[in-house]
Amino acid sequence: MNEAQNLRRLLDGGRTIAAPGAPDSLSARLVQHAGFEAVYMTGFGATATRLGTPDIGLLTQTEMTEHARNMTRAVSIPVIADADTGYGGPSNIHRTVREYIQAGVAGIHLEDQVAPKRCGQMAGVKLMGREESALRLKAAISARATDDLVIIGRTDALQAEGIEEALYRAKLYQDAGVDLVFVDGIKKIADVEAVARAIEGPKVVSIVDGNETTALKLADLQEMGFSVVFYALTALLSATRAMHDALTELRATGAPEGGPAKHSYAEFCEIVDLGFHQQLDESFGR
Repeated sequence: MNEAQNLRRLLDGGRTIAAPGAPDSLSARLVQHAGFEAVYMTGFGATATRLGTPDIGLLTQTEMTEHARNMTRAVSIPVIADADTGYGGPSNIHRTVREYIQAGVAGIHLEDQVAPKRCGQMAGVKLMGREESALRLKAAISARATDDLVIIGRTDALQAEGIEEALYRAKLYQDAGVDLVFVDGIKKIADVEAVARAIEGPKVVSIVDGNETTALKLADLQEMGFSVVFYALTALLSATRAMHDALTELRATGAPEGGPAKHSYAEFCEIVDLGFHQQLDESFGR
């Protein structure tokens, strides 16, 4: 069973899948180490870790698919990846889908912003037309052919035009044939509830740290009927805070003792699976 088939098996199981965001392969390992069944490759995090810049459409298709390939190699759970807008026209979308499949990704989401896109939580989002967006999703479904890749239709209409347009587009994308729909940019519990009431069938929600939706538990979202929950930035924001505090303490004291709690060297080696490589060396090295 490949990971796309595994993701479909999980979706068919009826439980809401919690997929924490991972900005890189190391954090993807930590997601798996914590016992989660899937991981979300966040474009926000990928941009931050690769470029140190905001998520404003700076990473290319090849950079994103390379990032995804490294992540799928690092873990043995399904990776759901941000595929931005598909990186161009129908031919670009076709290549994007085939590249993500080759990378071993289990699922992708494609959004309806015009290029250059930006994080769905940001102001200033600009949308493609409804019908054009639906056709682009159909192009992705066609490119998938007989492969098992899960395709998620994402709309960023909430920030740009409001909840009614977001719901209209989500239903339109369902009609286009995507496996799940995803209204991004949600900051209010009322909007989570509106999506849950209006959208039947498989759907995704992203819970982003710093807004009121973090009060919702996984059980609440299960009851609302969401199939997948992305916790897109929890790991990234926690990690940058911890690194900031540790470095501030080191600069102030001149010694690495104290500051926030840290993994031991041995614990870190376990996370990156050093034992596996030592065993290879013992078995086949000289």
